[in-house]
Amino acid sequence: MAAIELRGLTKVYPGGVKALDALDLAVPDGEFFALLGPSGCGKTTLLRTIAGLETATGGSVVIGGRDVTGVQPGGRDIAMVFQDYALFPHMDVTDNIAYPLRIKKVAKGARRDKAAEVGARLGLDQLMDRRPGQLSGGQQQRVALARVMATQAQAFLFDEPLSNLDARLRLEARTFLKKLQRELGVTTVFVTHDQAEALAMADRMAVMEVGHIRQIGTPAEVFQRPANTFVAGFIGSTPMNLLDGAVRGDTLDVAGCKVAVPAAAEGRLIDGEKIVYGVRPEYMAYSAGPAEGALGGKVAIVENLGASHLVTLDVNDVSVQAVVPEGSEPEIGDEGYAVPRRDRALVYRDGELV
Repeated sequence: MAAIELRGLTKVYPGGVKALDALDLAVPDGEFFALLGPSGCGKTTLLRTIAGLETATGGSVVIGGRDVTGVQPGGRDIAMVFQDYALFPHMDVTDNIAYPLRIKKVAKGARRDKAAEVGARLGLDQLMDRRPGQLSGGQQQRVALARVMATQAQAFLFDEPLSNLDARLRLEARTFLKKLQRELGVTTVFVTHDQAEALAMADRMAVMEVGHIRQIGTPAEVFQRPANTFVAGFIGSTPMNLLDGAVRGDTLDVAGCKVAVPAAAEGRLIDGEKIVYGVRPEYMAYSAGPAEGALGGKVAIVENLGASHLVTLDVNDVSVQAVVPEGSEPEIGDEGYAVPRRDRALVYRDGELV
């Protein structure tokens, strides 16, 4: 097993398109690390550059203490699972799993024994004679994982391996994959655009935007204290309320309402300065009557989330959202108040967390 370190990693494509801009990143040995961001942010390019499938324009890639920047993919001792699994359609499950060992000139008997051992561990022992076209999406994914395991590589790289699965199977697969990674203790870098996957699976994560890393932290740190308004707006199944405001003495003027200064920003603001007030809908209580420090308005939309509802208030022509428990949702047109938790509210100055 091995740590992965990136030092000033840069990738510029012909025409001057900078996909990666001098990135520094350290993934400790045995960590499950997620790369998260919108399409086009550079996360897959970063993964492919670690793998050696893309050539770095500048900087270095160090795996297990060895600089592999100029080393071909086969010499980096890493294994990669692609979005489409990249299984060979003319080979059965045994030969697909054993293929990397075949490339390494492992004897046929030994590689078939290894394939059988790994396949059984992943519940594929009754499917070893089948070809990929005879397997479900979840079974194909397990074959791809088994092939990675058979290599006994020092690091695993995953490029959105769950995106082709249906919603239920996806939930099962992410639980299985996380459990497997913990058992193996292999350093893993996992690319996804699905924040729920990243928050559920990662030990730590990086949020990327146009070739830059905007924040690195644990899922809890990134969710609860986004470092900037980009991360704040990107992370969360319901987007964070990001509301323009101004400092008025020891309070904030937000959407025409007087709001308490968040605990984390107390003593760090300047009277009269423009700020952005951020609070997640999950950290907003809903009140039918007036409350101190609340944002009051008219209920414009009520969305069913299953066990809860997302309520959107029109507060002086500004939309403010709060999550309310099932059974306590208001009616559209009601007067209502969103009451922020002071210990969970945040303030941003020039786009950065205060």
